[in-house]
This record gives sequence, structure tokens and C-alpha cells, in this order.
Amino acid sequence: MEQSLWKYLKSTDKPIVLYGMGNGADKIISVLESYGIPFKGIFASEGFVRNKTFHDFKISSLKELEDTLGDMIILLCFGSERPEVIEYIKGVAAKHELYAPDVPVIGGGLFTPDFLAVNKERIEKIYSLLADDISRKTFQNVIDFKISGKIDYLFDCSVTKDEPYTLLNLGNSEHFMDLGAYNGDTVAEFIEQTTDYRFITAVEPDTKSFRKLTKNTEGIKNLRLVNSAVFCRDEKGHFGMRGGRNSSICDNGTETDLITVDTLSKVLPPTYIKMDLEGGEIDAIKGAKDTITNHRPKLLISAYHRNDDLLTIPEEILNIRTDYKIYLRHLGALPAWDINYYFI
Repeated sequence: MEQSLWKYLKSTDKPIVLYGMGNGADKIISVLESYGIPFKGIFASEGFVRNKTFHDFKISSLKELEDTLGDMIILLCFGSERPEVIEYIKGVAAKHELYAPDVPVIGGGLFTPDFLAVNKERIEKIYSLLADDISRKTFQNVIDFKISGKIDYLFDCSVTKDEPYTLLNLGNSEHFMDLGAYNGDTVAEFIEQTTDYRFITAVEPDTKSFRKLTKNTEGIKNLRLVNSAVFCRDEKGHFGMRGGRNSSICDNGTETDLITVDTLSKVLPPTYIKMDLEGGEIDAIKGAKDTITNHRPKLLISAYHRNDDLLTIPEEILNIRTDYKIYLRHLGALPAWDINYYFI
């Protein structure tokens, strides 16, 4: 098993610096502080420096920190799936030790050796249920990455966005239920992969994203747009409107209709459901119990928002039905984002 990144950082004498600002950096700084691990500076990509400060550090350029500190350890504090950004990160990693600490997008906990030890039996069971070699390699590599922060583990198991569609094997009479439709990008992706389809239901709770979704899907046939948040019950609730990642059901957000998959399915049962709900996947699965039991749709469920998603998501589905084949794919983003389970 790989050594814990946090344990290594605690023991090193090399100066540690952060690459990036924002929510991800906040979380990583919090963990560093909890372990008593100091860091010496923060840098941003060219064009983002502009005399800014973050956590009382002046935002530097990489060259400024190289000139000041020399050999150093860099902690990646943001995520991206853009090829040019990932290539730049690879270039930085070729010059310096670079790690991407694994902190959950939402919720607490860390994927540490202690977490592995406590959940050893669960991990072994899920590994044994994965349907192909790529899934098993992805599962192991993602765990090794989460422990070590070494980005090569993710590059070694990445696939293109088109590859999982060979698993889904979409026909021309699909009802695609897109939960977390954002700005319509996955609706467009679905249409590109099918010669025809029966219906699309696209659900997006964030007001700003829903406006983009509405605009970007104009003219698409057989489409229903729903401005609600998917949950385990039908009720009124609150949603944090953040226009993308970290938007989620919360206690003090904007009042929003919460709706279950089972209610959405009363109009027309789905044949394929995508869930990318910023940590709300387990609640959505609970609210989809009748739909999954009675109609067995194909499922794409994101498994990278919460610390234990890699374990709880397949367990929750198998509590409803045991006859799915389970696949796991990583679609190339850094850090361990865009990790999806496919239940076929």
C-alpha cells in the first residue's frame, strides 16, 4: 500500500507550496493545519496573479517561488479536465514533486490508510463484484491515488468520454433522465451518441445553470426541463445556488422543490439515468427505489463527491437490485473527479 501523503508531508524537510486558490485550497489548508504541516507560499497560473492575496499569502508566480525556495513540493489545489491545463500540470510535475491531495468535494473525512483498514471487507467485496479488468484497475488506482496524491495513478487508468458508451449500448428508444443537467452539456453528449431517442428529462436545480440549460437546449425534440433538486422525498427544501460545483441541498439556501426519481418516472419510466448531484447521489438513489426495482434502467452515477462514494454507491444500488453488472471508469480529470459507476 502507498504511504499516506499527509504522513509524508509531515516528515519532509522540503518547502511545501500550494498551486491554486479557492474552495479546494481552503480544504487542503485546513487539513495541513490539522496535521501541523506548514507551507511556504501559494502560486497561480500566469494571468491569475495580479497582486492578489489568499490566506494572508501574496499570490506568486511559479518562477518567483522557484527563485526563492528552489526545490519544493507542490500541492495541486484545483481541478480541471481541460487538456491544456492538464498538460501544463504535467510540465510542472516534471520539474518538481507534485501531488494532488484528495479532499472530498462535499462533506468530511479523508481517504487514509486508517479508512482503508476500517473498510477492508467492504473494499474487497466491491472489488470482487466489478465486471471487467478496466474497472478493477481503475478501482485500485483511484484508491492508490487517494492515499498518495500521485497523479500518475489517474493518468494510468483514464479513458475517453466516448469509451463508456460502449458499455451503455444506447438504443433508439431510450428515455434519458439527466439528473444534474447543468448547462445542457450532457444532454448534448447523449444526443451525439444516439441515432434517435424517445425522450429526455433534464433536471437542474440551480437557477443560473437552469437558464443556461434552457437556452442551450432550445429546439431539441421530446425534451422536458425540470427546475428542481433530486432528493429521497418530495418536499420543499433549500438549495445552495453556486452555479456549478458545490451547489447542493442545504439548510439555508434558496427555497426549492425537492423531487424523487420515482415521481419523475411517473410521466415515463427512464431507460437510462445519469446522476451527477454534487454529493446528493445516495439520497437520489433512495428516491429511485421503485424505478430501479420495477424498470431496471441503466445507471451512470458519479462517485467522487463524498469521501466514501466509492463504497456507498454500489452498496446502495445492490441493496435494491443484485443483478446489475458494475463498471467503473475515470474520464481524465484532475484530481479524482469524473469517476463514474455504470450499472448495466
